[in-house]
Amino acid sequence: MVHLQRSGFTVVIESRADLQPIKAQHQVPADLQACHTALIDGYVIEGHVPADLIRRLLRERPKVLGLAVPGMPIGSPGMETPGLPAEPYRVFTFDRARTRTVFATRP
Repeated sequence: MVHLQRSGFTVVIESRADLQPIKAQHQVPADLQACHTALIDGYVIEGHVPADLIRRLLRERPKVLGLAVPGMPIGSPGMETPGLPAEPYRVFTFDRARTRTVFATRP
């Protein structure tokens, strides 16, 4: 969340004991779920998605439900670990038909 704030996003945090109802309501596929779920301008952001890719999503406005980075890959925003190299990871789009597409790869 600090990454998003530093990137100019306004972040409102709602701490909840159980995020599953939010994930279900916004149709986040189980295999793409992660530790954080965010909502922005009609899209769902799941996990440690880089801010520049959120901006790209908002600029391009694809017909998807959102973006997801499953798990907690080392080197993704908020998961930087001194002394450890960043793990390659993929950022997916997902839609109502449960189709997943690679939106970007990092690093």
